[in-house]
Amino acid sequence: MRHSSHKLMKNKAIDELTPAEWESLCDHCGLCCLQKLEDENTGKVKYIGIACEFLDIEKCECLVYENRHFANPDCVALTRHNIRQLKWLPDSCAYRRLAEGRELEWWHPLKTGDPATVHQAGISVRDKTVSGFSKFSLDRLVDIR
Repeated sequence: MRHSSHKLMKNKAIDELTPAEWESLCDHCGLCCLQKLEDENTGKVKYIGIACEFLDIEKCECLVYENRHFANPDCVALTRHNIRQLKWLPDSCAYRRLAEGRELEWWHPLKTGDPATVHQAGISVRDKTVSGFSKFSLDRLVDIR
């Protein structure tokens, strides 16, 4: 689902996408699988370099995708119904961009026809994160003195 499919999807509302079109929007950057901290005063979200234990940090793909919500109850399902409320998604996220009526980024695999461009452009978490957050305590990481 590349180039021509992207052009077809540009003419559809996000609510009109087929399940296959919806899934193809994921660029496999892995950012949504990182732990996040939110500033209580500003609402600004900071991604920290610790990924869900089920993220393959080289491929930037979920190892248990079909069962991810069972394996990790904190995993948030991205759906047509909630995508507009998930303000913590990065600005580069295709789901967010289309929901906001914006174009896909130049490096998105649907535009380039190459799944590696998300990594080549430095957008993905590849080589920038560690895996296995469940082995740590967030309180301990934040409250180091």
